[in-house]
Amino acid sequence: MAKVSNSLILGRVIGDVIDCFIPTVKMCVKYNSNKQVFNGHELFPSGVTLKPRVEVQGGDLRSFFTLVMTDPDVPGPSDPYLREHLHWIVTDIPGTTDSTFGRELVSYELPRPTIGIHRFVFILFKQKRRQGVVPPVSRDGFNTRSFAEENDLGLPVAVVYFNCQRETAASRRRTA
Repeated sequence: MAKVSNSLILGRVIGDVIDCFIPTVKMCVKYNSNKQVFNGHELFPSGVTLKPRVEVQGGDLRSFFTLVMTDPDVPGPSDPYLREHLHWIVTDIPGTTDSTFGRELVSYELPRPTIGIHRFVFILFKQKRRQGVVPPVSRDGFNTRSFAEENDLGLPVAVVYFNCQRETAASRRRTA
């Protein structure tokens, strides 16, 4: 398939969250059924309150995937000493379907950045077997690499991220 996206390197997703990988499936993340997530684009908290639809465009119905959504910029991007905060985990997503067909292991938590611009990263892993993923003990102090290693997930097969910052009342009025 494609080589890794330069925007994942420039956005420091590769390095801060995951190691370099070769994408092997396509993943499409959409909020409110029409707002697609593209690497580095900005979405406002008011536009991401409901969990997105995440389509796995690869594999087949016999292959299963795990989706992780994390914020590596907690509490703020200039000093992310609480890196990472977990926002969502869905496992056992059959290939060629979407996240609604999977098993929600950790419920969706809407992004609420308080300081600076945060990256919210969707990482898709191919599972070696169904029902083999164990949930983390906490959302705080989550580590994507450790989670993948503990659950024998290997490197990601697809990744996409968006930027998000605290909304002012004026920006809420403009986007409404």
